[in-house]
Amino acid sequence: MTAEMPPVAYVQTNGIRMAVYEAGPAAQKPPIVLCHGFPELAFSWRHQIRDLPKRGLRVLAPDQRGYGLTEAPPTVESYDIEQLCADLVGLLDAKGIDKAVFCGHDWGGIVVWQLAMRHPTRVAGVIGVNTPFMPRPPADPIAIMRKRMGDEMYIVHFQKPGEADEVLGADVSKTMNLFLRRPMETEQPASAGLATERKEGDLSVFPLVAMVQMYDPAIDPREKFLSDAEMAFFVDTFTRTGFTGAINWYRNFTRNWERSADIVERVDQPSLMIMAEKDAVLPPSSADGMEQWVPNLDRYLVKGSGHWTQQEKPDEVTSVIADWMEKTFE
Repeated sequence: MTAEMPPVAYVQTNGIRMAVYEAGPAAQKPPIVLCHGFPELAFSWRHQIRDLPKRGLRVLAPDQRGYGLTEAPPTVESYDIEQLCADLVGLLDAKGIDKAVFCGHDWGGIVVWQLAMRHPTRVAGVIGVNTPFMPRPPADPIAIMRKRMGDEMYIVHFQKPGEADEVLGADVSKTMNLFLRRPMETEQPASAGLATERKEGDLSVFPLVAMVQMYDPAIDPREKFLSDAEMAFFVDTFTRTGFTGAINWYRNFTRNWERSADIVERVDQPSLMIMAEKDAVLPPSSADGMEQWVPNLDRYLVKGSGHWTQQEKPDEVTSVIADWMEKTFE
């Protein structure tokens, strides 16, 4: 299945060996670094890696720290936002790139918005796919999520050492099938997402670990968007790596909050927010008011897409990225 991807290359960055896939010509426009989310890989961008170069754009897509062919340090603190951002700066250094447009989906979106504030001279622009800019909350985000959404809400549950890692890794095919499906055609667009607030005594919202345990892919009515070979690539990779490196990103929410009090919350680089109509966790409403922190912002709504937008609607996502690049970097 790696035949769909360019040959993998490796760079040393920020103390780790990172796997990177690169395609496209050197050009006057800045290259685009495609940053995947959870539980994904550089492979999640395979359509864009193939098609953005046809529009004259250079792309780089890493397996990020703890994922795929990239090294996975053993300590939880090795996955804080400072390290994740430093990995990407080191990637630019290793490739001799002054600055790039950083495009992030899901957790990759959190990283690229942070990167723009922490390393502004290396960021030519930002593209958030599903993930909006999220300002620093007034209190520990884990405490806020626990109160609003309950102990079994997946980000809260992920704070327990080892438990989610074991459940998700027990049957990787089942886990990945739960994640990587389209939303139901009859499913209504989400509204509150991570801003959901349950009533006292209600069950936890987004209880992912319990959902994995109860899930049966044989009776799942949702449509697949991956071929059998594509699904096998994800399953084989996470069977080999496990989920601990990936989940460790979530185990730094409190640390990231504690260490970010002095960050100036403003992204001045040209930015694009690509929203997905049917994303249950990161709905379009989660991007409301972003202009307060990201004044130079364009928006685009992908209708009918769930959370896995660049894979569910690859041609549309590729087109909107390429069109925005042409308009923004003439």
